[in-house]
Amino acid sequence: MPDPLPLPLVFDQVLLSPRAATPFSLTVEPGETVVVLGEADSGLELLGTLALGLEDPRAGRVHVLGTDLSTLPGHERLAFRRRVGYLPAGDGLLQNLSLRDNVALPLRFGSTAASREVEGRVDVMMAAGRIGRIGGLRPAQANEEERRRTAMVRALAFDPALVVLEQPFDGLSSRVAGELLTLARGGEEAQGARRSALITSQELPPALHHRVERIYRLDRQGTLELEPA
Repeated sequence: MPDPLPLPLVFDQVLLSPRAATPFSLTVEPGETVVVLGEADSGLELLGTLALGLEDPRAGRVHVLGTDLSTLPGHERLAFRRRVGYLPAGDGLLQNLSLRDNVALPLRFGSTAASREVEGRVDVMMAAGRIGRIGGLRPAQANEEERRRTAMVRALAFDPALVVLEQPFDGLSSRVAGELLTLARGGEEAQGARRSALITSQELPPALHHRVERIYRLDRQGTLELEPA
């Protein structure tokens, strides 16, 4: 039998803040979308930082795709991050680049693909995100929905097995939020989504509750409680 796939994301007894009374533990299984809701001072904003290896946990361990990032030297961490798609709160787009160039940036500088291959990949990605016709705009010329679509597409540039999304649906309609969730999950297979996802936010649009596997709420003391279905 083939070896089982490594778990996409595991937080094991991680201390999210000095005042947290309870260490944080959570596992994202292959093909799952897991949502953690909480206020800004609950330590919620630290989850993405830890999952990307931008910081090491104060205590406990974080395993991403079977790897403890704290054991990797800096240059290996940087390379490893290409395996994880990341959508920061807001959009994180570079204001001096067009939307298309924002999408292409990771591929141009983080892959060995030829220019023609990169541009072909960007065409496909922008079509999937429904932003193909506005690629020439700068972020300041685009509306919030267009910027968020662009940021989501950029996060998926390397077709990652895991995506970490921070407040991805704030200010968007339920329809647009649903389309972005579909894009993030990467399509559906018999065993679930093709891609695993961790979503952190203060709230999740009610229309999306039935489309994710689990929803938790994190309080200021570090207690994680499963929300009722």
